[in-house]
Amino acid sequence: MNRKLICSAVALACLGAAGSLYAQDKQQAITTVVKITGIAWFDRMEAGVKEFATQNAGVKTEQTGPGQADAAQQLRVIEDLIAKKVDALAVVPIDPAALEPVFKKAMAKGIKVVTHEADNQKNTMVDVEAFENAAYGARINDRLAECMGQTGKWTSFVGSLGMQSHVQWAEGGAANATKKYPKMQLVDAKTESNNDATKAYEKAKELLRKHPDIKGFQGGSSVDVLGIGRALEEAGLQGKVCVFGTGLPSETAKYLESGAITGIAFWDPKDAGLAMNKVAKLLLDGKTVTDGMDLGIKGYDKVKVTKGPGAGLVVKGQAWVDADKSNYKQYPF
Repeated sequence: MNRKLICSAVALACLGAAGSLYAQDKQQAITTVVKITGIAWFDRMEAGVKEFATQNAGVKTEQTGPGQADAAQQLRVIEDLIAKKVDALAVVPIDPAALEPVFKKAMAKGIKVVTHEADNQKNTMVDVEAFENAAYGARINDRLAECMGQTGKWTSFVGSLGMQSHVQWAEGGAANATKKYPKMQLVDAKTESNNDATKAYEKAKELLRKHPDIKGFQGGSSVDVLGIGRALEEAGLQGKVCVFGTGLPSETAKYLESGAITGIAFWDPKDAGLAMNKVAKLLLDGKTVTDGMDLGIKGYDKVKVTKGPGAGLVVKGQAWVDADKSNYKQYPF
């Protein structure tokens, strides 16, 4: 063989090997986009996002989101990330419908899309849910009903009517009460707090004026119970009106101790962050999630996988936790 050709062949082989090594060394970039930055719920999620990177060499993770729970702001954040050519997006949508076009655009560009709290999302590859949302809302409502003696007026809060999971929790609670507690009367259902504790407080005060005989509140956003609890304390109604809803132990401790919040429910946002990033990594590696799979994360050790409303999948864990004054200190977040 011609000596020059041999040398050229060796050189090409070396270049090919180098290119292969480069591809293997290239970090996979996964960006988690939350509903709003700067609140304890998503600060806790960020701990999971960072932990995933430490557990997986070759993966670069970050978390970002809008400064306010505004769908238009969240959309702009995602547009910027598409322009930066991230490898995967793990998003907790404020309004799933508002993000359909931008997710479609991302996937057309080869970006893997994973969502959370959005089982109605069509343009996603996998939506990760901590549990069955209607069942979660019903469970909170059962606890509320027990506290209320299964009778009297009650109401429900949501971060916004566009937040799919919050609406499902509220409607799950309402359906549960209709079926099981005929003496309970739902008033002013799905009051919007905009994921703002101060707005939840103001809305709760309005409802107390409008319904001075109200006996129960079911919160949706993780900050709803904070605003409701504050309003009840100011009115001297702690321990007299029942309050249950999604919340974090660290944030609700004061009101749990005073009785202004009766009980909370939650899933660990850290574990949800880990689960979303784990699924994104599977997709980047050309794999997928299968029914019964163990993701190696508490509450997601035997996931249920079903077809979503679009071409993607919905993955559900069994990750909810009930807490009240007696046990909230077991959860250090």
